[in-house]
Amino acid sequence: MSMAPAEYGERVPEWRNTFSSWRRRLAQRAVHAGWAWVQRTGSVTADRPGRFRFGAMGTGTRLAFPLGTVFGEPWIHLGSHCIVGEQVTLTAGLMPDLDLGPDPILRIGDGVVLGRGSHVIADTTVSIGSDCYFGPYVYVTSTNHSYDDPHEPIGKQWPRMEPVSIGPGCWIGTGAVILPGARIGRNVVVAAGAVVRGVVPDRSVAAGAPARVVRSWDPVAGWQPPLRTPAPVPIPDGVTPEQLLALAELGEGAATALAEPAPKGEH
Repeated sequence: MSMAPAEYGERVPEWRNTFSSWRRRLAQRAVHAGWAWVQRTGSVTADRPGRFRFGAMGTGTRLAFPLGTVFGEPWIHLGSHCIVGEQVTLTAGLMPDLDLGPDPILRIGDGVVLGRGSHVIADTTVSIGSDCYFGPYVYVTSTNHSYDDPHEPIGKQWPRMEPVSIGPGCWIGTGAVILPGARIGRNVVVAAGAVVRGVVPDRSVAAGAPARVVRSWDPVAGWQPPLRTPAPVPIPDGVTPEQLLALAELGEGAATALAEPAPKGEH
């Protein structure tokens, strides 16, 4: 009695249509090229604002496509050379088509990076200083729900609003939440997933939910508690990008040796 090939553990070769496979690869490339064109064309800049009329938008600033929810843009001021990632929400006011007065509600400084999927909700004033970097999915809001009346649905109770300010040079980690009334100082690190309210002083690290200061800078003693990682090796003057790539292939020891001064008499 003959046995089927599968019973002997043999694999029956699959029939492949070379022409169909070639067509799929060509279609895939076309889709990727088309989507890249859509992203370039759909991005928003000062030169190509589309339907948006921001109160101010500096040179080199770009909002990536696809955008998140954007409204109240006449009261949104964006500095120069900002990068706003895909699906980032920027809003001024509780809802579209409100007259919010003569002054901007949301101010974003120069060189700010807002990571993909982040939300900045400015129902009252929100200020983000220059050179701040946000990871993905950061949530900043100047409004919080109130629950004073235990019998009324929370969503129907009038919210509370407090201004938010984030100083220049900050790093806001992935998934962090900045609540109404937060005042974050200069060069602050907010850890991923932290929930910040209240005041965070300059040159400190805040982590946790609710966030607390876990490390701070002392002008005499330096970082307290001390950093657990060595300081980065500075790049010597005159080193080219090609040399840096070559060093990366050789490993960390080569980069350290390059940064150390040569002994006297050696060139």
